[in-house]
Amino acid sequence: MLVEPLVRLGLAKPTKLTVAQFEAMIADLCSKLAYMSDLNLQALAEQAASMPAGKNQDQFPIAAKILQWAAAIQPPPDDASPLFRAVFSDGLGQSALAEGWAPELLGHLRKSRIWPREYDLKQIRSRAEDARRQIVRQDEHVARGGTLTEAEWNFRKARRQAQDKCQRIAALVAEVGER
Repeated sequence: MLVEPLVRLGLAKPTKLTVAQFEAMIADLCSKLAYMSDLNLQALAEQAASMPAGKNQDQFPIAAKILQWAAAIQPPPDDASPLFRAVFSDGLGQSALAEGWAPELLGHLRKSRIWPREYDLKQIRSRAEDARRQIVRQDEHVARGGTLTEAEWNFRKARRQAQDKCQRIAALVAEVGER
Protein backbone atom coordinates (compact mmCIF):
# COMPACT_ATOMS: atom_id res chain seq x y z
CA MET A 1 0.00 0.00 0.00
CA LEU A 2 3.02 2.27 0.34
CA VAL A 3 5.55 1.12 -2.23
CA GLU A 4 3.32 0.45 -5.23
CA PRO A 5 1.72 3.93 -5.34
CA LEU A 6 5.16 5.54 -5.20
CA VAL A 7 6.53 3.28 -7.94
CA ARG A 8 3.46 3.98 -10.11
CA LEU A 9 4.20 7.69 -9.75
CA GLY A 10 7.57 6.99 -11.33
CA LEU A 11 9.74 7.54 -8.30
CA ALA A 12 13.10 5.86 -8.89
CA LYS A 13 15.42 4.23 -6.41
CA PRO A 14 17.76 6.67 -4.65
CA THR A 15 20.92 7.08 -6.75
CA LYS A 16 23.20 6.25 -3.82
CA LEU A 17 21.67 2.79 -3.44
CA THR A 18 22.29 -0.26 -5.55
CA VAL A 19 19.28 -2.24 -6.76
CA ALA A 20 19.97 -4.86 -4.08
CA GLN A 21 20.25 -2.20 -1.37
CA PHE A 22 17.02 -0.59 -2.54
CA GLU A 23 15.18 -3.92 -2.51
CA ALA A 24 16.53 -4.66 0.97
CA MET A 25 15.45 -1.19 2.13
CA ILE A 26 11.93 -1.78 0.78
CA ALA A 27 11.69 -5.23 2.40
CA ASP A 28 12.87 -3.84 5.73
CA LEU A 29 10.52 -0.88 5.44
CA CYS A 30 7.54 -3.13 4.75
CA SER A 31 8.29 -5.29 7.78
CA LYS A 32 8.70 -2.25 10.04
CA LEU A 33 5.45 -0.70 8.84
CA ALA A 34 3.37 -3.88 9.14
CA TYR A 35 1.76 -2.52 12.31
CA MET A 36 0.11 0.38 10.45
CA SER A 37 -3.54 0.39 9.42
CA ASP A 38 -4.42 0.50 5.72
CA LEU A 39 -5.74 4.04 6.03
CA ASN A 40 -2.56 5.26 7.72
CA LEU A 41 -0.39 3.49 5.13
CA GLN A 42 -2.35 5.32 2.42
CA ALA A 43 -1.79 8.60 4.27
CA LEU A 44 1.92 7.80 4.52
CA ALA A 45 2.05 7.02 0.78
CA GLU A 46 0.36 10.35 0.03
CA GLN A 47 2.85 12.20 2.22
CA ALA A 48 5.83 10.37 0.70
CA ALA A 49 4.53 11.12 -2.80
CA SER A 50 4.36 14.81 -1.99
CA MET A 51 7.93 14.84 -0.65
CA PRO A 52 10.10 12.88 -3.11
CA ALA A 53 13.85 12.79 -2.68
CA GLY A 54 16.66 13.64 -5.06
CA LYS A 55 17.84 16.79 -6.78
CA ASN A 56 15.03 16.53 -9.34
CA GLN A 57 12.57 15.28 -6.74
CA ASP A 58 12.04 12.07 -8.68
CA GLN A 59 13.39 9.51 -6.22
CA PHE A 60 11.91 7.31 -3.57
CA PRO A 61 12.44 8.83 -0.09
CA ILE A 62 14.92 6.97 2.09
CA ALA A 63 13.57 4.57 4.70
CA ALA A 64 14.69 6.69 7.65
CA LYS A 65 12.56 9.59 6.44
CA ILE A 66 9.56 7.35 5.74
CA LEU A 67 9.82 5.75 9.19
CA GLN A 68 9.94 9.20 10.75
CA TRP A 69 6.76 10.21 8.90
CA ALA A 70 5.13 6.88 9.80
CA ALA A 71 5.81 7.39 13.51
CA ALA A 72 4.14 10.80 13.31
CA ILE A 73 1.07 9.37 11.54
CA GLN A 74 0.73 6.20 13.63
CA PRO A 75 3.37 5.54 16.28
CA PRO A 76 4.33 1.87 16.56
CA PRO A 77 2.98 0.06 19.59
CA ASP A 78 5.38 0.04 22.52
CA ASP A 79 5.73 -3.73 22.58
CA ALA A 80 6.71 -3.79 18.91
CA SER A 81 9.60 -1.39 19.28
CA PRO A 82 13.05 -3.02 19.42
CA LEU A 83 14.28 0.05 21.33
CA PHE A 84 11.63 -0.34 24.03
CA ARG A 85 12.31 -4.07 24.30
CA ALA A 86 16.05 -3.49 24.56
CA VAL A 87 15.69 -0.80 27.22
CA PHE A 88 13.32 -2.82 29.42
CA SER A 89 15.37 -6.00 29.11
CA ASP A 90 18.53 -4.08 30.02
CA GLY A 91 19.64 -3.29 33.55
CA LEU A 92 18.43 0.27 32.95
CA GLY A 93 14.85 -0.84 32.41
CA GLN A 94 15.02 -3.39 35.20
CA SER A 95 16.19 -0.65 37.59
CA ALA A 96 13.39 1.63 36.40
CA LEU A 97 10.84 -1.11 37.08
CA ALA A 98 12.25 -1.92 40.51
CA GLU A 99 12.67 1.71 41.57
CA GLY A 100 9.31 2.97 40.25
CA TRP A 101 10.41 5.31 37.46
CA ALA A 102 9.49 3.05 34.55
CA PRO A 103 6.40 5.10 33.53
CA GLU A 104 8.56 8.19 33.07
CA LEU A 105 11.19 6.17 31.18
CA LEU A 106 8.47 4.85 28.88
CA GLY A 107 7.21 8.39 28.31
CA HIS A 108 10.72 9.52 27.41
CA LEU A 109 11.17 6.64 24.96
CA ARG A 110 7.83 7.37 23.30
CA LYS A 111 8.78 11.01 22.84
CA SER A 112 12.44 10.79 21.85
CA ARG A 113 12.84 7.29 20.37
CA ILE A 114 16.49 7.26 21.49
CA TRP A 115 18.35 5.42 24.24
CA PRO A 116 18.36 7.75 27.26
CA ARG A 117 21.61 9.53 28.03
CA GLU A 118 22.78 10.38 31.55
CA TYR A 119 21.19 13.83 31.41
CA ASP A 120 17.91 12.28 30.22
CA LEU A 121 18.00 9.80 33.10
CA LYS A 122 18.35 12.63 35.63
CA GLN A 123 15.32 14.35 34.13
CA ILE A 124 13.33 11.10 34.01
CA ARG A 125 14.11 10.31 37.65
CA SER A 126 13.21 13.86 38.65
CA ARG A 127 9.81 13.58 36.93
CA ALA A 128 9.27 10.23 38.65
CA GLU A 129 10.10 11.75 42.03
CA ASP A 130 7.61 14.55 41.37
CA ALA A 131 4.95 11.97 40.50
CA ARG A 132 5.69 9.97 43.67
CA ARG A 133 5.45 13.13 45.79
CA GLN A 134 2.15 13.95 44.15
CA ILE A 135 0.80 10.50 45.00
CA VAL A 136 2.03 10.78 48.60
CA ARG A 137 0.29 14.16 48.94
CA GLN A 138 -2.89 12.63 47.53
CA ASP A 139 -2.65 9.70 49.97
CA GLU A 140 -2.18 12.13 52.88
CA HIS A 141 -5.18 14.15 51.70
CA VAL A 142 -7.33 11.00 51.63
CA ALA A 143 -6.01 9.95 55.07
CA ARG A 144 -7.23 13.29 56.42
CA GLY A 145 -10.72 12.52 55.09
CA GLY A 146 -10.43 14.20 51.69
CA THR A 147 -11.36 12.73 48.36
CA LEU A 148 -9.49 12.62 45.09
CA THR A 149 -10.66 14.51 42.04
CA GLU A 150 -11.31 12.76 38.77
CA ALA A 151 -8.06 14.22 37.41
CA GLU A 152 -6.13 12.79 40.37
CA TRP A 153 -7.70 9.36 39.88
CA ASN A 154 -6.89 9.54 36.16
CA PHE A 155 -3.27 10.47 36.92
CA ARG A 156 -2.89 7.49 39.25
CA LYS A 157 -4.62 5.14 36.80
CA ALA A 158 -2.47 6.31 33.86
CA ARG A 159 0.73 5.88 35.85
CA ARG A 160 -0.30 2.39 37.01
CA GLN A 161 -1.19 1.42 33.42
CA ALA A 162 2.19 2.70 32.18
CA GLN A 163 3.98 0.69 34.89
CA ASP A 164 2.03 -2.43 33.87
CA LYS A 165 2.88 -1.82 30.21
CA CYS A 166 6.58 -1.58 31.07
CA GLN A 167 6.38 -4.87 32.95
CA ARG A 168 4.61 -6.50 29.98
CA ILE A 169 7.35 -5.28 27.61
CA ALA A 170 10.04 -6.70 29.91
CA ALA A 171 8.11 -9.97 30.28
CA LEU A 172 7.63 -10.20 26.51
CA VAL A 173 11.37 -10.01 26.01
CA ALA A 174 11.91 -12.72 28.62
CA GLU A 175 9.25 -14.94 26.98
CA VAL A 176 10.74 -14.65 23.51
CA GLY A 177 14.24 -15.17 24.84
CA GLU A 178 15.65 -12.02 23.30
CA ARG A 179 18.76 -10.52 24.80
